[in-house]
Amino acid sequence: MKANAAEVLTLPMPTAEFPRKRYYAIGEVSELCGIKPHVLRYWEQEFPQLKPIKRRGNRRYYQFDDVEMVRRIRSLLYEQGFTIGGARQRLREARQEQVASIAAAAVPMAAPMPVSRKDQIKDLRRELEELLKRLPS
Repeated sequence: MKANAAEVLTLPMPTAEFPRKRYYAIGEVSELCGIKPHVLRYWEQEFPQLKPIKRRGNRRYYQFDDVEMVRRIRSLLYEQGFTIGGARQRLREARQEQVASIAAAAVPMAAPMPVSRKDQIKDLRRELEELLKRLPS
């Protein structure tokens, strides 16, 4: 059961269903995503992408991105039928595809360079001759 990156990154539930705030407690994330707190703590061990902030007393605080990651993991495991290992690999592949597409967009396309020095000289001479033709006599 293989899905492409776009399917993995989108979820059927719209993000408007939960309030956008800075931190969510584990109980809030549990209710928002339909996952029990002990399952969330287990997923933290299994998925390196899921790293909530831990504060005093080892209390977990999830950020908005963490909540979206929980929803992706839930979708992969419960809706798409992946195993934990398969979901972990699918998230890793989606991340690599995302990084590759960002890198491809960031690298400007360079003009093809002439192969040899002779070709460079010929191209330069041709450009100079075209410029001379454009100058008034």
